[in-house]
Amino acid sequence: MVTIVLVHGAFADGSSWNRVIELLLNKGYRVVAPSNPLRGVEHDSAYVTSVVEQIAGPVILVGHSYAGAVISNVAPKTGNLVGLVFVAAFATDEGERLGDVTGKSKDAILGPALLPRNYPNDKGETAVELVVDPARMHEVFAADLATDTAAVLAATQRPIAAAAFDEMSGPPSWRSVKSWAIVATSDKAAGTDIVRQMAQRAGAKITEVDSSHVVMVSHPEVVTDVILDAARASELAAASR
Repeated sequence: MVTIVLVHGAFADGSSWNRVIELLLNKGYRVVAPSNPLRGVEHDSAYVTSVVEQIAGPVILVGHSYAGAVISNVAPKTGNLVGLVFVAAFATDEGERLGDVTGKSKDAILGPALLPRNYPNDKGETAVELVVDPARMHEVFAADLATDTAAVLAATQRPIAAAAFDEMSGPPSWRSVKSWAIVATSDKAAGTDIVRQMAQRAGAKITEVDSSHVVMVSHPEVVTDVILDAARASELAAASR
């Protein structure tokens, strides 16, 4: 049986997968939801690669939002990566920068809602990280959730290093690993248009949902079904070899 690794995106943490985790565990799957460092595509993908390499047996990688770029950069040479699921996520290609990609979306309104903060980087210098203005979290991130729930997401959000949007993506894992994608049709954060275009380019099996950006919170059953589809397809492929 595959292990399912759920990687959260920017302005979130592993708890955003809570209901999906419950549903997957009830189906008997092993689930890991690591804490994404949110310090940059290269750093974060190296970390997630190390997580995958330490799991015995096949792995399905699931990424939400920014984590789509992270899982796109996880090295297929791990040997046990058998499927990718992009959840309202960026499936970046080699040479792309998220800052350039997000600027092309006609649907996304996240940019003006971001606030800069400072943090000490590993060089002992002050660097910039970004958070979503709590007053706009419901509007841009979670419009189909109750305002109280969106307020909790705002309070628990984890900032992302601004430099992550300037880093260039490497050769994508989706070129050699089968992929699935969930496109949220009311996604004002990543942008429905960009997410759909990237999923199509990656050759992913696409499921569209009338949802905000946090589709795994508002529609956990739909997200779980897509992950199960990926897991079962990978298991069938393995059994037929």
